[in-house]
Amino acid sequence: MSGAGAPTQQPVDCHDLRVAVVAASWHTQVMDGLVAGANRAFADYQVEAPVVVRVPGAFELPVVAAALAGQGYDAVVALGVVIRGGTPHFEFVCNAATDGLTRVALDHLTAIGFGLLTCDTEQQALDRAGLEGSHEDKGYEAASAALVTAQTIKRVKRGYES
Repeated sequence: MSGAGAPTQQPVDCHDLRVAVVAASWHTQVMDGLVAGANRAFADYQVEAPVVVRVPGAFELPVVAAALAGQGYDAVVALGVVIRGGTPHFEFVCNAATDGLTRVALDHLTAIGFGLLTCDTEQQALDRAGLEGSHEDKGYEAASAALVTAQTIKRVKRGYES
């Protein structure tokens, strides 16, 4: 498990951002941890009233993220988990969700927090879900990255480079 090399940054005030979460429903325990982690980040970054939308699975994340971005949200945090099985389904879903979320970010110039866990085992997912005993909090990390990116996009659009 990585985690090494992660940037250290202090939360900044993001109360002026419109933020949404789109979260898959598969693997309830992992997803509850990811959503809770995102909510912890929102509290730390002073985000007011983030919207949370649930979808069936990871494959559905991009289309709902696009709908939210189209509604003017400054940041959309996409949370999901895909656990490898014995068929190519894992690769198809992971690639489609990743490519789709990238497309949403670029097409809408919207910060997308990438919180899609792609794991070989359920234990790996639990270790990243931000639960008690987890080694990482990917929900928090995805939300934090989306918020900082959204602030950066706002500055760039206003003509600032830093």
